[in-house]
Amino acid sequence: MNSMAVVRADDMSKVKTAICDLIRYGQLTFVDKARRLEPTFADNILVHVMKSPLRMSCEAAAIVPLVDEASAAIGRLRKIHPPAHVIIVSPRHEIYHELVNYVDILPEIDLTLEPKADFQPVRETAEVGQSQDF
Repeated sequence: MNSMAVVRADDMSKVKTAICDLIRYGQLTFVDKARRLEPTFADNILVHVMKSPLRMSCEAAAIVPLVDEASAAIGRLRKIHPPAHVIIVSPRHEIYHELVNYVDILPEIDLTLEPKADFQPVRETAEVGQSQDF
C-alpha cells in the first residue's frame, strides 16, 4: 500500500460513484476493498492533511488503500471530476500510519449502486382529441 484515498460526500451514493470513478476514469488500483469511514473521522483526516480548518462537514465517507504512489494518484485525480471530495493520504502525512492499522477493521462497502427511492418511471400519455375544422 503506497497511499490511501479518503472519499467524503453528502451521501453514500455519491461516495460509491466517486470510488467507481477512481477505478474507471482515474485508473487507480486498489490494494483492498473500499471501507466505510465515520464522517467525522473523514473530516478530521481532511483537517490533518490539508492543515486548514474544515469548511463543510460530510455526511458519508469511505477509505480505500491504493497501489498507486500518492503523486500519481493526485495527478490522475486532477483529470477526473468525481461527485465527492477525494483526499489522497501518503506516508508523509502523520495520520497515514494510524490509518494503516485502522483500515482493516472497518466494514467493507458494497459498491452496487442502488436506484433512488424517490425515482418513479414517467408514463407517457397522449390525449387523443378530435380536431375541429372551423
